Amino acid sequence: MFNIALNTFRELARNKILYMIVFFGIALIGFSLVLASLSLGQSDKIVVDFGLAMVEIFGIISVIFIGSQLLFREIEGKTVYLILSKPIARRDFILGKFLGFSAILLLIVFIQSIISTIVFLVAKTPLSILLFASIGFIYLKLLLLFAIILFFSTFISPILSILLVMGVYVISHSITTMTDMAVHSSNQILFYFSKFLMVVFPNFEALNIKSIIGTPVVLAPSFFAINLVHALLYLALTLTFTVLIFNRKTFEN
Repeated sequence: MFNIALNTFRELARNKILYMIVFFGIALIGFSLVLASLSLGQSDKIVVDFGLAMVEIFGIISVIFIGSQLLFREIEGKTVYLILSKPIARRDFILGKFLGFSAILLLIVFIQSIISTIVFLVAKTPLSILLFASIGFIYLKLLLLFAIILFFSTFISPILSILLVMGVYVISHSITTMTDMAVHSSNQILFYFSKFLMVVFPNFEALNIKSIIGTPVVLAPSFFAINLVHALLYLALTLTFTVLIFNRKTFEN
């Protein structure tokens, strides 16, 4: 498993698309300084929101354009036959691919986080624990997205996988809003439907805390613990179903 993870990391580290994603991500994070200079009295908020948004957006682009091809390229290029002909369990193959891409994703987020921190210091934006917790939640959200796209990649094409993952991303960010609307309107059907969606889809809005940075809102430690455990459980279940489907998959020469 770890050999597959290492080989995946090395292979992706040579991907030119990855370098372009990191470059444009860093460039746009730096552009937040320009936006801050044009703002009136809310420069700190703009720098933080824009910088963290770029970390998440370019992480999502990496998952969509690189992660969606990870499994498909092995099957299409028939290298999966050579790998699975060795004494390697299919479970280890999937988990190795996941760990390898997770390491690349961590490197992307880390580089962009360093640049963001430098931008925050240049803009004299106060650093806080919430700022770094938000980056951690962004990385966790990206891992969930990759696990979901890896799951879809075991039985459908990359294009469909991308479309479905984009749908999951939108729905997962809308569940909390849907629940609030159901409560305010006393709509029981919408309420239970939103609760059903909360079980099926990850609650990405719960991992989105960048909006409260710089506000008087104080989050309890239990908030971070509950959302972390929920996300990790969802991640483990998604990878489990991915392995189960991949174990039943047949490959034709």
